[in-house]
Amino acid sequence: MWTQRIKTGLVTTTAAASLLLLAACGPSPSPAGSSSAPPTSSSASPTSASPSASNSPSPSGTVTSAAPAEGQCKADSLTAATDSTGGGAAGSIYEKLILTNSGTMPCTLEGFAGVSLTADANGAPIGEPATRETTTPVTKIELAPGKSAWAELRYTQAGNYGDCTKVPAAGYRIYPPNDTASLFVAEQHDACSNAGIKLLTITAFQAV
Repeated sequence: MWTQRIKTGLVTTTAAASLLLLAACGPSPSPAGSSSAPPTSSSASPTSASPSASNSPSPSGTVTSAAPAEGQCKADSLTAATDSTGGGAAGSIYEKLILTNSGTMPCTLEGFAGVSLTADANGAPIGEPATRETTTPVTKIELAPGKSAWAELRYTQAGNYGDCTKVPAAGYRIYPPNDTASLFVAEQHDACSNAGIKLLTITAFQAV
């Protein structure tokens, strides 16, 4: 019986030693409450710079632009007239060429009119067009409906030129600045049909 107890004790001791050896070779248990998942990239990498609302471009719908400039005055919204009370000297007649805004919207007038003598309201120009007189500075004039601007128009008598081939003219064909449509002012003069004789000069428009 004593021999049986010794064998039983040896078996028990050997089994216990085996368990201790396996425990020593196995992985260590994780601490309580800790996670075995690897750290995420957000906790390891620095915060990347992202554009804030103050640095982001404004949406296109919130951008305000300056009000558009007034449109240029065109022949279809203008009336033309001349005023010859300026008189004349040395064979020339000085007149005011007056353009009035007859439309319903404001417009701008800037620069020189194109002026020629013509046989009638629908006829072609006769001779040379008016030469620009640049002593008057060019300014931008805002014309409200009913308002006018004027330029000085000088007509030199055709009889002053011995080589002039005289042709009767019924009036002036007038092109507002930067326009290809024209107006007509009835005013009889002699024109020179041959090239090279300049009977007309015109200044830039001025505010009334």
